Amino acid sequence: QVQLVESGGGSVQAGGSLRLSCAASGLTTYDMYCIGWFRQAPGKEREGVATSISSDKTYYDDSVKGRFTVSRDKGKNTLYLQMNSLKPEDAAMYYCAAHLIPCRMMGGTLLDPTYWGQGTQVTVSS
Repeated sequence: QVQLVESGGGSVQAGGSLRLSCAASGLTTYDMYCIGWFRQAPGKEREGVATSISSDKTYYDDSVKGRFTVSRDKGKNTLYLQMNSLKPEDAAMYYCAAHLIPCRMMGGTLLDPTYWGQGTQVTVSS
């Protein structure tokens, strides 16, 4: 049974940093999956933040380029999202999602991933 568990959310002031984790279990071969980070703020649609394609490529939404960095720890089956220079508009529930390669993408956003985590809340105060 596939399970994705996000952690690391919290409350920070603008300009601060957080590192989110997405721990995966039950995936057949971790590097065979695209894993995406998404976020959804109250009253807004869910949007893609970044997508990791195996360990080779990562795509970022323009709104986070230069501030957010994705990394994979294959030994721990965990994907990280390092978020620096946080802005109030980054506040949202953050989710990770996974899909077995090949994956469909639009821009840098993973489309229709099969598996989703429950989310972790990020709050940024001005």
